[in-house]
Amino acid sequence: MMTTGGMTKALDRLERKGLLERLPNPADRRGSLVRLTETGRSVVDEAMTRHASTERQLVSSLDKTEQAQLTSLLRKLLDALERS
Repeated sequence: MMTTGGMTKALDRLERKGLLERLPNPADRRGSLVRLTETGRSVVDEAMTRHASTERQLVSSLDKTEQAQLTSLLRKLLDALERS
């Protein structure tokens, strides 16, 4: 978990790097809405591409039966998380 102060600092750093922008929240003047800039979207897209590639590489060491077992176990964990 992250404190509100920690979140503010993280958002400040990302904003300075041009990865996100803050917008006034019309529903609550005390807060801001945050959205990725085009640069931020590009960074996220690249990170997700690399992440997916790493996952494929890791799973490729498993045979088809092991991959099916892993899928089943991960679904079970996800279901448990969604119920809690």
